[in-house]
Amino acid sequence: MDTQTLKTFLTLANVKNFTQTARLMYIAQSTVTNRIAELEKEVGKPLFIRSKKNISLTREGLLFLDYARRILDLEDLAVQELNSPAFSRTPLRIGTTNTIYECYLEPVLLELLKTDSRYAVSLIISHSVSLLQSLQDGLLDLVFTYEPLQRPGFRCQQFRTDRLLLVTSPANALRQGSVRREELSALNYLFCNFALQEVGQFIRELFPPLYQFSFEIDNSTKLLRYLREGIGYSFLPEGLVRPHLEDGTLSAVRLVDFEAPRISCYQCFPEGREPVLSLLAPCDASFDLGT
Repeated sequence: MDTQTLKTFLTLANVKNFTQTARLMYIAQSTVTNRIAELEKEVGKPLFIRSKKNISLTREGLLFLDYARRILDLEDLAVQELNSPAFSRTPLRIGTTNTIYECYLEPVLLELLKTDSRYAVSLIISHSVSLLQSLQDGLLDLVFTYEPLQRPGFRCQQFRTDRLLLVTSPANALRQGSVRREELSALNYLFCNFALQEVGQFIRELFPPLYQFSFEIDNSTKLLRYLREGIGYSFLPEGLVRPHLEDGTLSAVRLVDFEAPRISCYQCFPEGREPVLSLLAPCDASFDLGT
């Protein structure tokens, strides 16, 4: 499958105009038409719905779109590695979620880069589902995610287990030192859509159905600024909030009549390729929530 044809397909899928696609790719419009026709013949399905005013992807075109991107990503990766000045080094392509990176992975990578020059490290920060797909496509060598991978040919090891703490700022005018489950819906709760095992469901079930949070975000590390400014409460991993608990910019709230689940994260890699980064030791202390 010709990569120029795939690039033409992706460009047309994006701009949805044959003339503009030709102009962006510096080719004749007839070349665009011929490439798309050849591609549709090769895959055996129509990829575009054409009309006088516009074009759009068919159901098969939408499905093929993701595969085309991944094929081109693999080609780009191969070219980059073969032409890299560090080609003599062993490439180490690591993927991680932002929270795992911020909580645990950054110091490990710093130590690796300081002490071991054998590796050419490439780091990608994304969501768990995307990282696991890239690992299975061969685009990554090692990923750190909140979702375990259970698939032949790959190994999945628990990387870290962390407590989930309800935190707020001492500057919060409505701060409470402890809270009961029934009192949560009266708090100004800042919601992070963790989607982590049972954790996301646990948090949602603490509130009434269709409850409207004052603020929602999909990245837990970005909640810290709001909390430190004295705005509301949120459940966050202890590894993320520990520095702020220790310097007093955040405080933990004791749960009176319920418990929060622990969060597990994993490192996943192909069988036969042991990870370079060793497992981090369990946290040696827990923050005292008081009585």
